[in-house]
Amino acid sequence: MTAQHFAIFDTALGACGIVWTARGIRGVQLPEQDAAATRARVQRRHPAATEAAPPPQVRRAIDGIVALLAGDKRDLTDIAIDDDGQTEFNRRVYAIARKIPPGATMTYGEIAERLGDKLLARAVGQAMGENPTPIIMPCHRVLAAGGKTGGFSASGGVVTKLKLLTIEGAEPNGPTLFGRLPLASRSRPRRRGSGR
Repeated sequence: MTAQHFAIFDTALGACGIVWTARGIRGVQLPEQDAAATRARVQRRHPAATEAAPPPQVRRAIDGIVALLAGDKRDLTDIAIDDDGQTEFNRRVYAIARKIPPGATMTYGEIAERLGDKLLARAVGQAMGENPTPIIMPCHRVLAAGGKTGGFSASGGVVTKLKLLTIEGAEPNGPTLFGRLPLASRSRPRRRGSGR
């Protein structure tokens, strides 16, 4: 088994956690109530990981996450992910979702279509719920049909998803916790009104 390490770091939303191996980032933990709760969640999910100072490539990932959560439309696609243990289907879904830029969204159905079968939308949603590296693999940018938010498995659920979308300048078709954004600031990389 590859050695795993983790670190806790502060962001605009609270204390996050990051887990890594020599191959790349293995997990990202979004904020819990406080740093102690985030650390406890990381240790439950990755019991083999030991706390350590992040090496330069992990520090770069942390800096990117911090910048993104502060409102900088940072591109995190160059951060290596250790996807050992993930299913082939989930890897394919994540490869598509990782290409969604900050401020843009796709639907589960649009990702399913790119996989070759629009009936896979539910399976795409399940893959999003199993995402071990949120923010780096931006599952929050994947919405349900009609611009509805869909689920979100991080602490805070859909409220956290809406916060992340608002920070990035995107929103589903409806008000967020922070009010409606002007129509001009909404951005979708694919066609609108597809119903998927």
